[in-house]
Amino acid sequence: MAAMPDTMPRPKRPRVIVTRQLMPAVEARMAELFEVVLSAQDHAFSRDELMAAVADCDVLVPTVTDRIDADILAAAGPRLRLIANFGAGVDHIDLSAARAKAIMVANTPGVFTEDTADMTMALILSVPRRLAEGEKLMRSGAWAGWAPSAMLGHRVGGKLLGIVGMGRIGLAVARRARAFGLSIHYHNRRRLPADVEALGVTAFTDIDTLLRIADIVTLHCPHTAETHGLISAARIAAMKPTAYLINTARGEVVDEDALIGALTNRRIAGAGLDVYNHEPAVDPRLLGLDNVVLLPHLGSATVEGREASGERVIANIRAWCDGHRPMDQVIEGWA
Repeated sequence: MAAMPDTMPRPKRPRVIVTRQLMPAVEARMAELFEVVLSAQDHAFSRDELMAAVADCDVLVPTVTDRIDADILAAAGPRLRLIANFGAGVDHIDLSAARAKAIMVANTPGVFTEDTADMTMALILSVPRRLAEGEKLMRSGAWAGWAPSAMLGHRVGGKLLGIVGMGRIGLAVARRARAFGLSIHYHNRRRLPADVEALGVTAFTDIDTLLRIADIVTLHCPHTAETHGLISAARIAAMKPTAYLINTARGEVVDEDALIGALTNRRIAGAGLDVYNHEPAVDPRLLGLDNVVLLPHLGSATVEGREASGERVIANIRAWCDGHRPMDQVIEGWA
């Protein structure tokens, strides 16, 4: 459906509703520039709260915890013309419904690339070397001392790393992984330029072949209709029994039930997860497994990244107020 033209004048001091607490410096700057309503309690908005918010603002600043579907957008008042998302992922926003109502959507791409790549590399190292198990053993007081056969993991160097999704984060992971002696292979919607592949990465047009041969698989694709359940039960079953799966992308990309079964039955060696199917709920079966490292969605959790993302939100709002397209506009086609 074609978007309605945006013919309404844009306010110089728009009413902005922010759904979660941001960094103090970012909130202070917003208070200087906008008529801003900040989140005092920092909780995920309920549907009723989201509906009330979209009916009473010029700009909404949501995060990944806010599910903004067509029904929420149907409740939007005529003032709402920009959703300035805090974060790169926009799978929680119905982009088609926003487009139909001429509501621009902007995000903050690239801000968390290095942070998420660092966390991915931490999981790539920690899962095969059983760092979480070792830390728990030390805290339990049960460690009996060093022994030649105790707490044996697997060497990371020399292994084949399969990267699914070779965008900014995938490339940043590849740079780090090369330094640890991993062989870099990838599957992507588009093949990388020759000068990038010359750095020592190998393309796979067939994801199934890559999953069958990889020692470690790390996921960096966005969550879309096409990637929902991409790592299916059949694909997990095809992985090596010595393989590890790392996910710092979106939980919905993986068939979580199949993964839990594979980990429980030792069909694959282990996993490192920073995202889950039903956040913040975590399947209790995962909590009892010793071959999976579980993190509470820490990929972007740095002071520097969160401040930079907030500044990008502000820049997007200010560009819109000045009559320009936000530099990080997600949907094209507005007048």
